[in-house]
Amino acid sequence: TTQTFLNRIARNYPLIGKVAVDGVYGPATAQQVKLFQQVFNLPQTGVVDFKTWYAISRIYVATTKIASLNPVI
Repeated sequence: TTQTFLNRIARNYPLIGKVAVDGVYGPATAQQVKLFQQVFNLPQTGVVDFKTWYAISRIYVATTKIASLNPVI
C-alpha cells in the first residue's frame, strides 16, 4: 500500500520518484519514504511511522481527489 500510494503521489511530486510495487519494504522503498518525508517537512528516517502514514494518506487523497467524489443521495 505504501508503494502504491507513494507512486501515485509521485505523479504530482516527481522528486519522490517511483518504485516497483512488490510488497517488499526494501532500500528503494525506504529511500522513497525519505524523499517523501523531505518534501513534506517530516523527519527523514525512511520509516513509515504514524505521522508519516497520516501525511501519505492525506496527500494521496488530495492527489487522487477521492474526497471530492459526488455522494450518492
